[in-house]
Formats: sequence, C-alpha cells, structure tokens
Amino acid sequence: MIYITDNLFNYFIYLFLCHFGFRLSPRKPPFFLAASAFTMLLAGAFNAYFDINSPIVYMIWSVLSISLFFESSLLHLIILSMALMYFTGIMDTFTVMLVQIVLVGGGIAGTDITWWMESAYMLSFLVYVLIYIKLLRKNEVYLCDIGLAYKLALLIQGGIFQTFYNYVFIFFDENQARYGWDAYAVFFVSIVGAIYSIFLTLSLAIKNVLSDRQNKELQSFMEMQKQQYDYQLRQSAAIRRFRHDLVNHMGVLKELLARKKTEEARDYIDKIWNMQADFDLKIHTGDSFLDVIVNYYFYLAKKEKIDLAFSGKLTEKMPLDMVDLTSLMGNILQNALEAAGKAAAPRIRMELVEHQKEIFILVSNSVREPIQGKRGFFPTTKRDKENHGFGMKNIAAAVKKYHGEYYIDSITENGENIFQIRISIPRENRVCK
Repeated sequence: MIYITDNLFNYFIYLFLCHFGFRLSPRKPPFFLAASAFTMLLAGAFNAYFDINSPIVYMIWSVLSISLFFESSLLHLIILSMALMYFTGIMDTFTVMLVQIVLVGGGIAGTDITWWMESAYMLSFLVYVLIYIKLLRKNEVYLCDIGLAYKLALLIQGGIFQTFYNYVFIFFDENQARYGWDAYAVFFVSIVGAIYSIFLTLSLAIKNVLSDRQNKELQSFMEMQKQQYDYQLRQSAAIRRFRHDLVNHMGVLKELLARKKTEEARDYIDKIWNMQADFDLKIHTGDSFLDVIVNYYFYLAKKEKIDLAFSGKLTEKMPLDMVDLTSLMGNILQNALEAAGKAAAPRIRMELVEHQKEIFILVSNSVREPIQGKRGFFPTTKRDKENHGFGMKNIAAAVKKYHGEYYIDSITENGENIFQIRISIPRENRVCK
C-alpha cells in the first residue's frame, strides 16, 4: 500500500505543477484522464507486488501519466515530465532530510520507503504551494513564462545542493557519535537556506519577466502614440495644402462668377466643400483628446472596410490622464479592429453613457468564432502569446487604477458572434497607485 500512496503523492504534485505552474490544460476526453490515473496506480501495484521501487518503472509511469493527462506536444510533455522528476526529486531529498533531522533526530540508514518519506512529500507539496501563491499567482507570472536560462539555473542549482547534502548527510549518518544536535541544527538551517535560494532564483526570474512585460507594454504604447501622431501630422499637412491652395480656389470662383457661370461655380464650391469635409473630425465624444484616439481608429476602420459606429457624448472630459486614456481606449479599439477584420461581417460599435457618478464605455465587435475563456477574462488568440495578450492586461490595469469595473463577454446575437466589453469609470476619482 505504501508504494501506491507514494505514487499518488507524486502524481498530485505533477498535476499541480503542470496545471498551476506551467498552465497546461487537461485533455477533454475523460478516457485519457482515466488512462493517466490507471497508469500511475498500475505502477504502484507493480512495485507493491514485487516489493521494489524501480527507478525505471517510476520514470515510465511519470512520463506516460503526464503525457496522457495534459494537452501539449508529446516532445514538450516528455521534456517537462523528465525535468519535473529531476526537480521534485531534489526537493524530496531536502524535505526527507529535514523530516529525519527534526522528527527522527538524525540520519536513518537504508532506502526503504517509510512513514517519514510520505511526510516529506507533503512538505515538498507545501513548498510548491507557497511558490505558487507567493510568487507565481501574486505576480501573474508562471513557470512557463520564465526564460530557459532560469529554468536550467534552478535545475543545476538544485542538483549541486542535492549532491552536497547527500554527501554531508551520509557523513553525519556514519559519524553520529562525533556530532551532536548542534551539527544537525546547522544542517537544518543550511537546507532551509537551499530552499530559500530557490525562491530567490525564481523571484529574480519573475522580476525579469515583469521587466520585459513592462518594456513591451511601453513599446506598444509608444507605437500607439506614434501612429496617432502620424495620423494627426497627415491631417495637418493636408489642411496646410488646402489653405495654401485656397487663394487659387477663390480666384477660380471669382473668374467663374465674373463670367456668370453660376452652375460651374456651384459645382466648384461643392468640390471644395467636400475637400474640407475630409479634414473634419467625424466623431465628437466631448473630450478633445478622446476625439483624437477614436477618430484615428475610425480612419483605420474605414481603411480596412470595417463598419465603426459611435453614439453618445460627454459633457466633461474623461477622468483619466492622457497616458491611461490612450492605453485604455487604444487597446480596446485596436483589439476590436483586429478581431472584427477577421469576421464575415466586420463591424464595431462604441457607446459612451454618462451617469451622475459614472461614465460607461461599451465596445462590441464581430468576431470570426466565439472566444473561449473564463468569465471576465479571455486569453489572446494570437499564436505569439509571449509578445501578445498585453492588451487585456493593460485595460484591466487602467480600469483598476481609477477604481472602475469592467466586464467582458463573448455572445452570439442573431447568428453573429460578438465580443463585447463594458467599462464603468467613476467621474470623480482618486487614482489608485
């Protein structure tokens, strides 16, 4: 029975790390999940029947059970399962030593599986839970996000510690008469320090990921600003050209009227009127800076033959500074533009609703197919997920900064797939830093 229990502990640790650490999703057909669990139990029964703890059996069932349980490429799952076996083996070594020192009072000869090993598995699992809660989930950075160099550093670092502690532990075990509790206390502190160093390495890796994200978000924002600035420059240049030619236009009109060519003069006036109409803002939101952003995306939508309709008007400026307003509305409309462009009937609808205490922003766009995701959050559908997916995070960050709320949903309306986002921003706001 102890062998099956041993396999169960390892199995749940692997499932936890793969799902919560590497963000892998279980396979949808329940057959594969059952086959995964059956493989683990069968290996435990095999070990129990022959009363062995074969490393080969352990490796086979670990790799096979992970590959059956999760959705990913087979090569990725094999490499991941081998790395997990190696790393969890290191952590098990540390926790086994801790349990033996604290609960048993020294080294125990032999390698048979006993009760203190199961306690060590529970202690290892506690370490993984703390890593997840204190580092990964807190920073929204997961093991799949950190660079390969940091992953290798953790494996090498752990391997060095394990080699060292194995040697020292055996030395203590063979020389218990020479060393008292003070030596074991030092050994205990050093093992805790080794585990802490793993936390520090992971913290450094997470800071690196967060720094890269911040740089990419800044680059995205600067590119967004540059595009809007270029649009304004093109508009300004067109206006200057029109004004430069205005004297010539007046001269032509004067000549036509002098010759009493009224119809020709009227047609010429219509042409001039249509020319200047191209320079006017098509959408007026009530906020001059928001006008620039929305009209820029209106221009892009028209260029891509996407129907963009706007309704509503503000009586005062949006309670966001220019940077946050650009990030919020730029990301919303950029995402809507990209998604709508792939739909059969591309369209975007934007509405501003002003209440006494809040301003509501509603944006919906057609999509090619329903977007799957958890309520309130939908992952990026782009293949390059490492460099995309910041849009929704930037939107959420901007809304949170101004104590607002947002809700996103994917629905089907009249046979058309629609993605929509609704945001409320308090009109009088204290910025959350």
